[in-house]
Amino acid sequence: MLGNPSSAAALQYDLLIRNALLLDGSGRPGWYADLAVLAGNIVAIGDLAGEAAVCAANQAATVIDATGLVLAPGFIDVHTHDDLEVLRNPQMLAKLSQGVTTVITGNCGISAAPVTLRTEVPDPMNLLGQSADFCYPRFADYAAAVDAVQPAVNVAALVGHTALRASSMDRLDRAATPGEIVQMRQALEQALSQGALGLSSGLAYHNAAAAPAEELLALAAPLCAAGAIYTTHLRTEFDGILDALTEAADLGLKLNVPVVVSHLKCAGVLNWGRSAEILDFFAARRKQQQFSCDCYPYSASSSTLDLAQVTADFAIMITWSEPEPLSAGRLLADIAADWQCSLLEAATRLMPAGAVYHGMHEADVQQFLQAPYSMIGSDGLPCDPLPHPRLWGAFPRVLGHYCRDLQLLELAEAIHKMTGLSAENFNLTGRGLLREGYQADLVLFDPSTIRDNATFTNPVAAAAGISAVWVNGVLSYQQGAATGQRAGRFLARLPAQNSVINHPNSNPDKEAHA
Repeated sequence: MLGNPSSAAALQYDLLIRNALLLDGSGRPGWYADLAVLAGNIVAIGDLAGEAAVCAANQAATVIDATGLVLAPGFIDVHTHDDLEVLRNPQMLAKLSQGVTTVITGNCGISAAPVTLRTEVPDPMNLLGQSADFCYPRFADYAAAVDAVQPAVNVAALVGHTALRASSMDRLDRAATPGEIVQMRQALEQALSQGALGLSSGLAYHNAAAAPAEELLALAAPLCAAGAIYTTHLRTEFDGILDALTEAADLGLKLNVPVVVSHLKCAGVLNWGRSAEILDFFAARRKQQQFSCDCYPYSASSSTLDLAQVTADFAIMITWSEPEPLSAGRLLADIAADWQCSLLEAATRLMPAGAVYHGMHEADVQQFLQAPYSMIGSDGLPCDPLPHPRLWGAFPRVLGHYCRDLQLLELAEAIHKMTGLSAENFNLTGRGLLREGYQADLVLFDPSTIRDNATFTNPVAAAAGISAVWVNGVLSYQQGAATGQRAGRFLARLPAQNSVINHPNSNPDKEAHA
């Protein structure tokens, strides 16, 4: 309950955080209050001064004075490729150090499960791992593996369209046959019954590009009855983006399924400045259906090296190359100059490889970050030896650079995009808000010092300003270091609920705009 529990109740707290500016994830302005945790749950919010004295006297709880700090729900990274990283490196320092307590995997059509590879790992599934890593033929096998290793963050997962294709088709450069679609749909239905959040696609990649809209429509048919979601890396983010958006939105409208457009962007110089046009499309479709997006706070993207994206219009940095490993960290243009060949010839020689594409305009990035329905996702690539800095810096960059420095967003609004909005869209019941009875996924940070330290030349760098992170009530990160405690769990999709984010009553005398 909000208010003043009895002193006897205070003896049962595990954790009491006092004098914090609470940003509860709903988007409402912050207010000053105390918050108590017991057995991994938030159990009281309000003025708990009397209870703090009892706790201190009896050493019944850890009491933290959070004066000058913001307490928020743990951040939910809605767009990750951490599918296998949570198993390889369960400490998940790249995410914990940003305040992330939950990662959503299986994006862009690539997932660790359900997968039974028929060939070598197809691009871009090689972003996740090697052939031997794909050893989860059922979604439940993957969920069990996550729970067995108990990573430091919670994990919820989508099923990838390309992963299903790779498990059901002998070639990926064609449309699936009716029989193959049935096989894929059966695998999806089983995964949904085992807790998958929904289906993702990566139609821009050549191993999914041959799939027509009809293939996706037939495959995605089970999503509605399951209360699941469809997310998509659009067929193109370049000149034909409006047609690609229409394809994605039409699928959701026909099937009555929520749609999330992954890492919304205006890619390519000819596309710069089209953010207003794209946001108008969203506004029109949102009057008819559930249609939203995620985005990251950078004007550069990163993925495998794609010949279709090779251009002299913007800088392309190579992050890894199997045949030419010494090329990592160099610009494609410089490599081509050294080899005295064209950009396309150099890129072909480098493949398979990874790249960072500086192909977006900052003004468009800011427009998408400001859209009230956009969520924050890192889209980080943990297997990349020279990862895009978003892997370590996306969330602090929003809070420091875009909120505090540029004042593009109010802090409460930014937190909403990282927590309450994400939990609502992905149906993560009991998370994403500071509410009694909710899981105690918490982040405590200093709004005056929080900043991203990861750069394109030094991408593996923890953020500043994150004071502490709790996952399911367990202190997991504090003052720049992991505690070694791992309390994450696999989050299976629950039946859909019509959830409304309500604002609790607060003390108007102590309310403060953050």
